[in-house]
Amino acid sequence: MAAPDPHQAADPAAVKRHPALFRAIRKRQNPRLRRTDITVTDDAAVKRAVKAASLGNAMEWFDFGIYSYLAVTIGHVFFPSGNDTTQLLSSFATFAVAFLVRPLGGMFFGPMGDKVGRKKVLALTMILMAVGTFAIGLIPSHDTIGVWAAVLLIFFRMLQGFSTGGEYGGASTFIAEYAPDKRRGFFGSFLEFGTLAGYVGAAGLVTALYALLSDAQMEAWGWRIPFLVAGPLGLVGLYLRLKLDETPAFQKLEGGTAHASEAADGVEATAKGDLAKIFRQYWPTLILCICLVGAYNITDYMLLSYMPTYLSDELGYSETHGLLILLAVMVFLMTLIAQIGKLSDRFGRKPLLMTGMLGFLFLSLPAFLLIRVDGILPITIGMLMLGLSLVCMLGTMSAALPALFPTNVRYGSLSVGYNLSASIFGGTTPLVITALISWTGSNLMPAYYAMAAALIGVIAVACMKETAQQPLIGSPPSVETDEEAAELVQAQAPDPKF
Repeated sequence: MAAPDPHQAADPAAVKRHPALFRAIRKRQNPRLRRTDITVTDDAAVKRAVKAASLGNAMEWFDFGIYSYLAVTIGHVFFPSGNDTTQLLSSFATFAVAFLVRPLGGMFFGPMGDKVGRKKVLALTMILMAVGTFAIGLIPSHDTIGVWAAVLLIFFRMLQGFSTGGEYGGASTFIAEYAPDKRRGFFGSFLEFGTLAGYVGAAGLVTALYALLSDAQMEAWGWRIPFLVAGPLGLVGLYLRLKLDETPAFQKLEGGTAHASEAADGVEATAKGDLAKIFRQYWPTLILCICLVGAYNITDYMLLSYMPTYLSDELGYSETHGLLILLAVMVFLMTLIAQIGKLSDRFGRKPLLMTGMLGFLFLSLPAFLLIRVDGILPITIGMLMLGLSLVCMLGTMSAALPALFPTNVRYGSLSVGYNLSASIFGGTTPLVITALISWTGSNLMPAYYAMAAALIGVIAVACMKETAQQPLIGSPPSVETDEEAAELVQAQAPDPKF
């Protein structure tokens, strides 16, 4: 907790009588940073950190993407009932199960990351994610072992969800703490580039399988291929993560190779990783985080996970048709996302996030009306309208969220807030939309659901503080060059008196 302002704590008359004394008090409470307190980033190390974190994120969304895109086939393999809607609901319910345990994973891995370090926990989550996905590809079908097939599917989906609970919070924290303050948005955007890359890889592989194999072959063995690919990908990601050093901010926190002096008043000095402390002291910020992530996740999963199923099951297109259009849209968004990150560094996180939220609020209904029109062009335009709104959030959120919390509880707080929201809103999106369409008979329900989420997002963005180009809370400034560090120190020097 920051020390009180001596002008507020003391009698104004006393301040006026003893100005030198109160200047000394202010100086002691807010000492200037020394050159040794400022982190000068290593460009090569930052790029290695971004690559390792982004690859893990890509693998996470590859795992979840292949399940979403194979939802219809998985429903036939594991939940044979004779009713297509029941099969799809069962498949999406299993998709949502992974999200129900994500908060538990966040509460377990998040505080651990604040205690033992970001690197070790991110390596562990990578191993568990790879094992869970690879194992799904080995499960016998319902025809072979009966109900145990669904039980095993749910178990390994829960393992995926538990491990993923420590992934996003850790990966975004890792990049945010490595990146220089003025370019945190740009480097953070590559985490969501990994998200899109994972989805593109999943959509591309599933599209190729649907095109090359018959329905009988897909249900017999073809659906297993994408899950089995996750094993080698996990080993590559693990190798990259184990080669990394711990983040400079965490090293300062631990008193490691980079030491924070007494002059770094805003720098946290302990790493407790206390879960109770997170809920007790940071609950207002947790609520803000949950609202931001909820709005972002509902729109994200609606477009990137659910849309192919919507096109095939609700509008009657083939699985390949919807996946190919979505694939083209996602590749286009990948070309834009780093530029959005740069714009957030220049103009701020709030303007970009607000643009994305307002885009979903006002464009969701027109977009879905276009998507319902028969023809590739109107469907593509409708999906692009949604995609351009989403990319404003994708390119900004991974830099905005870590900046909400101080260093000593950043990994834990972000993991808890992100995964609570992802559990309640994100993973349930396909299930809720499918159920709403079934109950109401209106295939415009995805648009209304996205608009409701965007309205909450607009309020949340309006309530958050701008954090672009500022040091992370509890960490000293982070710059790219020694010259920038010297300028920061010089800027705090008192003006000469003549």
